[in-house]
Amino acid sequence: MIYPLILFLVINFGGLAIGSYFTRRGVPSDWYQNLNKALWTPPGWVFGFAWSTIMICFSIYLAYLWPITEDKSLFVTLFIVQWVFNVSWNPTFFYYHHVVTGLIIISLLTLLVAFFLLYYWPDLQFKSLLILPYLIWLLIATSLNGYVCMHN
Repeated sequence: MIYPLILFLVINFGGLAIGSYFTRRGVPSDWYQNLNKALWTPPGWVFGFAWSTIMICFSIYLAYLWPITEDKSLFVTLFIVQWVFNVSWNPTFFYYHHVVTGLIIISLLTLLVAFFLLYYWPDLQFKSLLILPYLIWLLIATSLNGYVCMHN
């Protein structure tokens, strides 16, 4: 399990690094600072902590799943699509300021992570709870993005 875990950690944290590049540039921008944001928007430091924790849990989840999943092609496809959605949201929202497109992307990502949880539950059962922080955070993030769409 150690080699898949290392691989998933590298890939997932690589995605975080790409996303944080756009977030780091976007958060202090006048555009973002002047948005009407939801009252439940967490302070900035929470995002880095949350995403690091989420990607550690998600990588462990994937490392458990990899050796037991029968359809590796489906698994890899779902993982790649999830990774692309996750990485593409940051530039879409923070760089291009396309908040509606961002909402579509993050909604699709949320549905995909929920699919992971439900589809692979029979294989992993309670180990599937490792994906819950990701799903919960995406639900919060989707609500924040939705708020920005409706109030700006």
